[in-house]
Amino acid sequence: MTDARYTPLRERHEALGASFTDFGGWQMPVRYTSDLAEHHAVRQAAGIFDISHMAEFTIKGAGAAEFLDYALAGRLSALPVGKAKYSLLLAEDGGIIDDVIVYRLGEDDFLIISNAGNRDAVREALQTRTADRGVAVADVSDDYALIAVQGPNAEAILAATAGIADVSIPWDEQKYYAWASASYRGRPLLLARTGYTGEDGFELLVDAADATALWDEVLAAGAAHGLVPAGLAARDTLRLEAGMPLYGHELNLETKPAQAGLGRVVVADKESFVGKDGVTPAEGARVLVGLTAEGRRAGRAGYPVVTEDGAAVGEITSGALSPTLGHPIAMAFVDPAVAEGSVPLFLDVRGTKIPATVTALPFYRRKK
Repeated sequence: MTDARYTPLRERHEALGASFTDFGGWQMPVRYTSDLAEHHAVRQAAGIFDISHMAEFTIKGAGAAEFLDYALAGRLSALPVGKAKYSLLLAEDGGIIDDVIVYRLGEDDFLIISNAGNRDAVREALQTRTADRGVAVADVSDDYALIAVQGPNAEAILAATAGIADVSIPWDEQKYYAWASASYRGRPLLLARTGYTGEDGFELLVDAADATALWDEVLAAGAAHGLVPAGLAARDTLRLEAGMPLYGHELNLETKPAQAGLGRVVVADKESFVGKDGVTPAEGARVLVGLTAEGRRAGRAGYPVVTEDGAAVGEITSGALSPTLGHPIAMAFVDPAVAEGSVPLFLDVRGTKIPATVTALPFYRRKK
């Protein structure tokens, strides 16, 4: 058994009274005060998350764009410098090794951010696929910290944060799924307008040595804007409301992208990419749907989805009582025959059948 890992912000979390949980081998703050309070703060004001457990890889070299077209499911060569793109790293049989975000930092310079628990698998896959392609893959995860500021007040908070300077694009002109360069106390800072909550917000990639000071200064700037530290519990209910998949729940090596509603991410007409020959799901394979219910009893991951006569036709992958909407929501893989909502479905919540309705994702969409 490997020793638990902590991010550079461990002492700050402990001082704030965080409860910790294991996540991908890392001890991460699950909450500071209340799951509900942290969730509502992100929807109504702002929350700050430590996501330094995420993994970062640089892809550099004259063949970097073409390499990523081959290594990933999307067409990254079409990504302009300054933009970001969600993509998938597939196994040879079309199963999902990880979902990632790719940032084009320069013509031949890319950054990939992947899930913490898949760091080794992503590194191995990328390095295996580089043979004779004129690119260098480097795992730079330990060099950086990653801090997310999410919520309607995120832009105002960061614009007021001491120490952030040299911002390459005015705050109000920074676009979603794009990035700007900046500095923090004289060292490079990457500002990405991305996130995992369904709200506006930014992810800040900073030198690991600067993480504590940046965290403190963002919190200080956010005091007047309702900013609170938020943990993984709030992050999970926020991303579920936004219909965003979580690796290990909605995504895994046994799942093909189209089953999880991610067929659009795969550019199937590329001449060659890893996973191309296996990317089509088997006939009758279960597909991901959103489900809503009434009352207060929520289905959880692993609970069955059944028909009126009790026949199992699916399984919940993520579920919660939605703090924003006030009723139970869930994502589940179900048989294609019931995915359109024409057959009455029920959540089997510890032996009690709760009526459920197939609902288009996302459950929540912010007002822009």
